[in-house]
Amino acid sequence: MDQQFSEIRHDWSRDEVICLFELSFNDLLFRAHSTHRAHFDPNGVQISTLMSIKTGACPEDCKYCPQSVRYNTGLEREALVSTESVLEAARAARDSGASRFCMGAAWRSPKDRDLEKVIEMIQAVRGLGLETCLTLGMLTSDQAERLGEAGLDYYNHNLDSSPEYYREVITTRSYDDRLETLKNVRHAGLKVCCGGIVGMGEGRDDRAGLLVELANLPEHPQSVPINNLVQVPGTPLDGIDPIDPLEFVRTIAVARIMMPGSVVRLSAGRTEMSDELQALCFFVGANSIFYGDKLLTTDNPGAQRDRALMARLGLQASGAEPNTPQSA
Repeated sequence: MDQQFSEIRHDWSRDEVICLFELSFNDLLFRAHSTHRAHFDPNGVQISTLMSIKTGACPEDCKYCPQSVRYNTGLEREALVSTESVLEAARAARDSGASRFCMGAAWRSPKDRDLEKVIEMIQAVRGLGLETCLTLGMLTSDQAERLGEAGLDYYNHNLDSSPEYYREVITTRSYDDRLETLKNVRHAGLKVCCGGIVGMGEGRDDRAGLLVELANLPEHPQSVPINNLVQVPGTPLDGIDPIDPLEFVRTIAVARIMMPGSVVRLSAGRTEMSDELQALCFFVGANSIFYGDKLLTTDNPGAQRDRALMARLGLQASGAEPNTPQSA
């Protein structure tokens, strides 16, 4: 295997990453696809489904989020759903081809009493033969250990943006808070799902900064979701200029080069993406998507549309396991 396409690194500089972004488009596509092909089945796509298990009334001030109690987005608050409701949704996800079932709750951090109910959900979903993932906000080390002991596979906690631009988007939780939760999750032996959001008004330097933070973690996240901002009326970021589509492709490509053994998820924002744009993203290394009509509270292409696109592109649902170890 060519060393250029196989090296696992944790020492990226921002200047190096900017140079990747500035490659000619064809050269960047070639390098990213070659890296992807060296580590994964280039025609395999891991399928997940995401369900909101507790919606709205979040105390955080994330400017992109319709679930913040601070913004009037018309979203109805909902209490924690029942395990039976989760099981029903998980069965439907499995029957549609999903291999992982993800559950999200709009909490700043869960209370210990909440974990009891969530642990019941984890065990029920695992009983269906699905991988499990949670996003519940910040976790203490003890909480991460409890979730690991319950059998949770993945924990999602995004960095969202670069350390510098993060302060323009969120003030109620620090970047270090997020890094602390990721450390707790890793130490508990859970797999990490961690990425960010683009199209929030940040510049290329901030996109590079986000990827540097992710790739220079002690271990690359096993799953890296790249979200294209879904603008929601009532949130402060509604009406902001969207990211250029080819710049979005560049971001996916650079993520693939920097984290060659990670699954890169083409996440939120796909409803507004053309089939051609998504095809480019798959070519440069995206190998995971969410099935289902909703991502927590925002629209997502339906499973039927995704199956049709995958058939046109000759892609198959798979576990998207890397061919090579993720750590040097």
